[in-house]
Amino acid sequence: MKIGVPKEIKNHEYRVGLVPASVRELTARGHDVFVETGAGEGIGMSDEDYRNAHATILPDAAAVFEQAEMIVKVKEPQAVERAMLREDHLLYTYLHLAPDAPQTEDLVKSGATCIAYETVIDAQNRLPLLAPMSEVAGRLSIQAGAASLEKAKGGSGVLLGGVPGVQPAKVMVIGGGVVGLNATQMAVGMGARVIVLDRNVDVLREFDAIFGSQVETVYSSADSIEQHIANSDLVIGGVLIPGAAAPKLVTREHLSLMRPGSVLVDVAIDQGGCFETSKATTHAEPTYVVDGIVHYCVANMPGAVPRTSTFALNNATLGYAIALAEKGAKQALQDDPFLLEGLNVHRGKVTYEEVARDLGYDYTPALEALAKA
Repeated sequence: MKIGVPKEIKNHEYRVGLVPASVRELTARGHDVFVETGAGEGIGMSDEDYRNAHATILPDAAAVFEQAEMIVKVKEPQAVERAMLREDHLLYTYLHLAPDAPQTEDLVKSGATCIAYETVIDAQNRLPLLAPMSEVAGRLSIQAGAASLEKAKGGSGVLLGGVPGVQPAKVMVIGGGVVGLNATQMAVGMGARVIVLDRNVDVLREFDAIFGSQVETVYSSADSIEQHIANSDLVIGGVLIPGAAAPKLVTREHLSLMRPGSVLVDVAIDQGGCFETSKATTHAEPTYVVDGIVHYCVANMPGAVPRTSTFALNNATLGYAIALAEKGAKQALQDDPFLLEGLNVHRGKVTYEEVARDLGYDYTPALEALAKA
């Protein structure tokens, strides 16, 4: 198969779809890999590194899209990239379609086969291709939140871990998934007071077993959110409904309960955000203020640490990329029901139920869409 790796063009996005070691795995199996010049610079990988892995370096994204059958990316294709998609293309990347009507419309019109990392599942119903970036984002959320609490950044001027004789900040983590666990680990490590809210009592038991008295666990409800947000310095939103828009758990009215300069970090922003006042920001301008509360809503948080993120992502995505290249998309998807969950759009049909529901498309089951192709 001919595999293309364009340079990422989203604001301050430095990750890349394939590292040289992954390229080597694919070329050793007889596949052709085309990499846009400079695609790996953000992670410290040169064109020569890719050539040594037997990739062909092309001058621009247009040349990559022209040559490739499978496009491997990190972030969702931007409008200029979507315009280059063809019906015979297989797109393999993060998509986050539910809150992104323009992208979905373009992908449907392109006729391309589009597999979203974030909806592939495993035998335990986990999200193996989302997990590595959720780990990074969860850890980064505490770093970003701690920095945003600084007075010069618009925050209340509270040091997350405090000092002897002065109380540390209170961190409220909404959602006990991968993001929440990693955020909690970082917050505890920095000496903050941490409270975790989740609707799954088994998850709360797991947090209690891991952290003991270092963390307070609370069943998540409208009442408990309202009660605890009032005295929280930093709130992490880590709620996820796979493939669907995130629920709005923190309302604008809640902001009036918080101390001015407190910080909200919405890690769910890729799926529309779990705070009512959230809107996607960039690494160039990561924060804004609503009613005195600092909002950090960067939609590609792991892009801030691209080297760590890219290698972690490739560890998870490469096996599926090999299967897609070896078998072709149709056969690989039919053979693997867990990879099949990643198919969001195929030949003009929306094949992921939550995306179809949230955006008003007719839903075509993935196997049915493949059979008709």
